[in-house]
Amino acid sequence: IAATQPSTNWHLKENARDHHTSKFSSKELIVRRGQAFIVSFNGIEQPEQNLTFIAETGPKPSKLTKTQATFGISSTVSKESWSAVLQSTSSNSVSISISSPPNAVIGRYKLSVQSTSSGSSSPATLGSFVLLFNPWSSGDDVFMPNKAECEEYVLEEFGIIFAGNKNHISSFGWNFGQFQGDILNICLSMLDRSLNYRQDPATDASHRNDPKYVGRVLSAMVNANDDQGVVLGNWSGSYEGGKSPSSWTGSGEILQNWKKSGFRPVRYGQCWVFAAVLTTVLRCLGIPTRTITNFSSAHDADGNLRVDEFYDASGNHLDRGADSIWNFHVWNESWFSRSDLGPAYAGWQVLDATPQEESGGIYQCGPASRNAIKEGDVHLDYDCPFVFAEVNADCMYWNYDPATRKKTLMFSESTGIGQHISTKAVGRDDRVEVTNDYKYEEGSRKEREIFKKARKKLGLEDKFDPTAPTQQEIDQKPDISGKFKVAGPLEVGKDLSLILVLENLQSDAKTVNVNMTAWSTVYTRRPVREIWKDSISVTLPPKEEKQFPIKIPYPEYQQQLTTDNTIQVTALCHVEGGIQVLVQRDITLDNPAIDIQVLGEAKVNKEVDVEVIFTNPIDTEVTNCVLQVEGNDLLRGILEIDVPPLKASETSSTKFKLIPFETGLKHLLVNFSCDKFANVKAFKIVNVID
Repeated sequence: IAATQPSTNWHLKENARDHHTSKFSSKELIVRRGQAFIVSFNGIEQPEQNLTFIAETGPKPSKLTKTQATFGISSTVSKESWSAVLQSTSSNSVSISISSPPNAVIGRYKLSVQSTSSGSSSPATLGSFVLLFNPWSSGDDVFMPNKAECEEYVLEEFGIIFAGNKNHISSFGWNFGQFQGDILNICLSMLDRSLNYRQDPATDASHRNDPKYVGRVLSAMVNANDDQGVVLGNWSGSYEGGKSPSSWTGSGEILQNWKKSGFRPVRYGQCWVFAAVLTTVLRCLGIPTRTITNFSSAHDADGNLRVDEFYDASGNHLDRGADSIWNFHVWNESWFSRSDLGPAYAGWQVLDATPQEESGGIYQCGPASRNAIKEGDVHLDYDCPFVFAEVNADCMYWNYDPATRKKTLMFSESTGIGQHISTKAVGRDDRVEVTNDYKYEEGSRKEREIFKKARKKLGLEDKFDPTAPTQQEIDQKPDISGKFKVAGPLEVGKDLSLILVLENLQSDAKTVNVNMTAWSTVYTRRPVREIWKDSISVTLPPKEEKQFPIKIPYPEYQQQLTTDNTIQVTALCHVEGGIQVLVQRDITLDNPAIDIQVLGEAKVNKEVDVEVIFTNPIDTEVTNCVLQVEGNDLLRGILEIDVPPLKASETSSTKFKLIPFETGLKHLLVNFSCDKFANVKAFKIVNVID
């Protein structure tokens, strides 16, 4: 067409503003599908009606796989295909508006132009651009009609993740950072490193128009299992050779470390890390996504909608059988329609990147329609039975004798799993419960009906299950009841004070032998180290309750504690002439507080001082103190500051400078660690002005 290479003006600023991509810091055009963008170029000598454009993506672009489009200049925008409309023209410069269909394949495209009149001339390359999903466009599968939700679930780079346990919900900030530095390129390379792409690159690329495909592939790529994905999971309680999962404060460092190491899995992650990284990647690509925390979350390994836990006669929780009940579990919800299932199943879809069970032969999970979970339609794609069990499974607690291999049911419950299902509010840093979107009210008739329906769909109703308890076992009633009450602060560094309350439910006296244990655990309730044990023998008068105080001094549990600060306390009550009664409680201890102060006004490109204050709450010195700080638009990368050791009850003040480079409300995240306290986290909102 032209003797010289045409020079292209991508109108980066205007296009980014119109396409909600201004937050990306790229020199490349980034736009969303189903919407027009402007491009101008000069050095083309042909009349514009003779021009043909070629947009192509993937390793083997072809019209058949919708990874290549050729289109001329037309007078109107086409809804079904790529089109170009002339905007203006001068002696040798042409400005056109290019539109892609709302179901175009996403990814990096090459744009070329060719003259139709001169026949065989080869096309001239105008350059490359990246095309993303478009939640602002009504024709897109990811269309989200509520603009405030688009802002939160696509454009917001800060999140709050909920943790702890059902009795004691805690939270921490997270920097998703989906628009920072090289994150978009890393997200695109995740797609190109997936097993599907390696097996058949052209077919994989052609499916990238479908959010359910992209979501499922990325749920596999975020974990390292099967495909050398981003994060390696570790639930052992010991994290040598990597970073402890609770030490991360954002996804950026993880994704960048993955790329820098030549795509070797980053060590280590646990559920919230997998979920947070998946949130970053999906928001980056334009799929509205949020993190969800489910408290008392079932991991039903054998697909029978029942979780079995085993305890020995001393009250030790046995690491036996593949089922477990986690204090909490974090997964994702992404918003898109389900062309495969129909409009009743559109909306929020569950994706889970934590490697728990294989699906289709690899560790991936979802998308499972949240509506399908609520209605018990567990036969629908993908992985609905597993997600249904996470929020609905029945629990059976067994006493197990390793010598005889005999197990006896102690009790069963159907309302304990799936509580306080939580996510961050739209536009505010508050917690919102979405439990009612996953299931009908626990204990209601409707909820039991749905549970039966799910069992039926899975073929569990008519199948004899030799591992299930008999009706007689389920119906037996205990003679006593018990519970642990908290009788003091739940803080690392303070003694743990509890009261075991036992009540005789019968009208004759009962003799009870109680074996008590306390173990440090990880948040999945996997026992790690024994902290304490004791046994008592008591007589309970008829219909009376007795209280037994328990105290575990800080020095006794300090060495044993994991970075999750979780302790499981158990009392196994052997009632003479009656069935055994299990009393247990999961305790999550809070870290001491840390305080962040911004000293003065935060202004763009001006230094501002920040002070972080931490008081050592215990009566021994703490050493190896490190403060780590991050925050988009406030500082680049992560700041690490060594803090001098702190004597008993001493307060440290650490000061550092920030030079903010964007206006608006920004989040500063800090994480303080020392030899006695792991990952004390806090965040501060900084209002940056001009």
